[in-house]
Parts: sequence; C-alpha cells; structure tokens
Amino acid sequence: MAAHDQGVLDGAAPTPAVSVVVPHYGDPASAVALLEQLRDQQGVELELVVSDDASPQPFPDHAVDVTVVRRESNGGFGAAVNSGAAVATHELLLILNSDLDVGPTFVRDLVDAAAPWQPCVAGPAIRRPDGTVDPTGRHFPTTTHQTVEWLTPLARYRHLDVLHEAVGHDLSAAPGSITPVDWVVGAALLLPTGAFRAVGGFDETFYMNAEEVDLQRRLRDLDVPSVYVGTVTAVHESGGSSDPGRRRQWLVDGRMTYAAKWGGQRRLLAALRAATVVNLGANAARRLAGRDIDPMGTARAELALIRGGSR
Repeated sequence: MAAHDQGVLDGAAPTPAVSVVVPHYGDPASAVALLEQLRDQQGVELELVVSDDASPQPFPDHAVDVTVVRRESNGGFGAAVNSGAAVATHELLLILNSDLDVGPTFVRDLVDAAAPWQPCVAGPAIRRPDGTVDPTGRHFPTTTHQTVEWLTPLARYRHLDVLHEAVGHDLSAAPGSITPVDWVVGAALLLPTGAFRAVGGFDETFYMNAEEVDLQRRLRDLDVPSVYVGTVTAVHESGGSSDPGRRRQWLVDGRMTYAAKWGGQRRLLAALRAATVVNLGANAARRLAGRDIDPMGTARAELALIRGGSR
C-alpha cells in the first residue's frame, strides 16, 4: 500500500506526494546540502529530481534516492526545470533553487497552507542568511516599476514602503500572511504538475530571470492564481555563487525578453535610457561633491546592459 494512502484508512489527512525539482549548475555542495534536508522532511512523500544543466562540476550520481537528469547543453533555469519536471510522477511539483535552506516540515507546511487555494502557484516567505526578508510577492512588472528601480538617486530611499510599491513589491504579502498576488519569486514554487505541463512549462527563451513571471502570467489564463505563503519560510543565499555583473545582465535580459513577449519593449528601452541620463547628472553632481565615481563610465556600463538586454 502506498504511504500516501495509509492516512486515508487511518482517518487522517493523506500524506501528500510531491516531486521536487532542483536545477544544478556549478559547485554541487549547496544542492547536496539541500537534498539532505529534503530527505529529512516530515509528513510528506518526496520524489527527488536534480536537473544538471551541463554543469562544469557535474552533480554526483551516487545518490540512489535521487533521479539525476543530465542536460547536454546549458539552457538556464527554465530549461533545467523543464528537463527535471519531464520525469516527475507526482501530482504536485516543487521547484527549489539549489542554494535554499529549509526546515524539517517545510514541504508539508507549504503543501498544507496552499491546499485551500489549489490549483495555485504557492511561494513561501524568503529570508536571507542575515535574517532580512526578501519581498517575494510581486505585482506584474511595468515600465514604471523598472524605471524607478533603475534610478540610482532613489536607492537611499528604497527602505520606504512607497518605494517598495513603486518598484513592484506587493506589500500586502507580509510575513505571516497568506495572500494572493500577481506572482511570487521563483526560488521556491509549489504548483500542480498538470498545470505546469498544460502551459508548456517555462518558456526557454528566458535564460535567467523573469521566466517565473511569464509562467505565472500564462497560468493565470488557466485560472491558476499565485499565492504568497508567508507562514512558511526558507532561507536563500540569493545568487552568492555567481558574478554580480553577470547577474545584472541576466536580470536586464530577462526583463527585456518579458517586455518583448508581453508588450512594451520600446517603451522600456526609452525609459531606461532616460533614467540613465538622470543617473549621469546625479553622478556628476556627486563627483563635484568629491565622491569617487566615474559618471561617464557608469553611464556607459548602464547603456551596455540595456543594449545587451534588447538583442
């Protein structure tokens, strides 16, 4: 008798069965550590899948309780998850970044909290190692959100609620709350496997960033909402193993790809270029005030990011 059926006979809620997909690229240490935490999960039946995205450091294949899917070429986050999800056998799919740290009841708690909303995409609260809460419940991106974020003179004010909302953070998604939102950040996503497959999974045109926004926008057309589950928490290293310059270019690339697909790319390009001019003026003033900054060099770097993203 399957473990997830036993609870029905005992009169208790059935044990949920979840397929977990962990994409891997780079040093396997973080993924190995996460899998150890997943093996210790309580009250849930898990199928563990690692999708090795042609990593220069392959994921070790000695773990008998893990299915390792090995891609022939590196396609980015969405492509790696698609390859892993293709072999998933359970009705629920949990997508986890490899650099997450989760507690022993994380999966069961997330499944239980999301159950009244199913079918849905559920994302937990995400904390950084220093305890800072990341704003993981978001509004669908607009040109205004991304332009405000590009304006470096506003950086000093981004701790204010008005600036959080101005860059697209949904402040109704507060820790401890369970709140429907436009989308949740893709570090941890729980959703029905059937819904994921019904929309074709992630759009592999996206390499890294914005693919989860696109996915959740397409799922919304199937009446599958996104829900922020602030009663459940995971800790995320947040890209600490990759180069910050590459991460910023991936971010801009993803946003431009999203705008090209859903409309507004020309408007976004024009707005970011205008914001770069504003940044140039602000940086020139800072230079005159004695700050060690290269206004023209910074502007050229920003324009290069924009050009790269618009290709």
